[in-house]
Amino acid sequence: MTIAITIYVFVLGLACGSFFNVVGLRVPAGKSIMHPPSSCTACGSRLGARDLVPVLSYLLSQGRCRRCGAEVSALYPLGELAAGLLFVWLYLRFGFGEEAPLGLLLVSLAVIISVSDLKYMLIPNKVLLAFLPFFVIVRLLAPGGQPLWQYLLGAVAGGGVIVLIILLSRGGMGMGDAKLFALCGLVVGFPHILLALMLACLLGTLVGGSLLFLGLVKRKQPIPFGPFLAAGTIIAYGYGTALINGYLSIIA
Repeated sequence: MTIAITIYVFVLGLACGSFFNVVGLRVPAGKSIMHPPSSCTACGSRLGARDLVPVLSYLLSQGRCRRCGAEVSALYPLGELAAGLLFVWLYLRFGFGEEAPLGLLLVSLAVIISVSDLKYMLIPNKVLLAFLPFFVIVRLLAPGGQPLWQYLLGAVAGGGVIVLIILLSRGGMGMGDAKLFALCGLVVGFPHILLALMLACLLGTLVGGSLLFLGLVKRKQPIPFGPFLAAGTIIAYGYGTALINGYLSIIA
């Protein structure tokens, strides 16, 4: 039964990931997420049902439009696959418990802003504002074993530390990152948001260093940091307490 549910959750995540791609790619460009229907960005031809199967359509078409042969961005299958895997992780980690709805919102936001940041180097205010009331309502209904003031402190600390980095680095990060991390702080609270930042920096260093070593990016070339902030927050959300307690037991 668990295997069947896991497969269902994965397929659901793939389908949702397809929609997240639409939001992440259209909202920053000022386009409607409903109209027009999905079409090839090169030739403008409308995509049919066989072109819209998450991940599978991309693989079968070898990453190209079936009509004009133009290359299709790998962001599409990557966003879908990320959503599918994160949905499965949520199910295996939290089941259908009270933390699952907030986790679902978190990973949905993570995929959307990652697609947007990777494509446009931008985290849209509209997306963050759309998620904010849902985060507040769900967190009020499911405090997660912490007093509410810790989540408020997490939001202040999350946004504040990024603003401080922006000021000290004179633009090394953007206000979109600060707003995103304030929202993340509202989800994981304090001190988990500090752990999320450390994890984001570690992931950013590892990935950025690897890309530089492989010659895929140039030195001083800007790399979107929103996906790393989201990834660090997801890890802190799922395992933050265990990681913090493990660290404190080592230094105690």
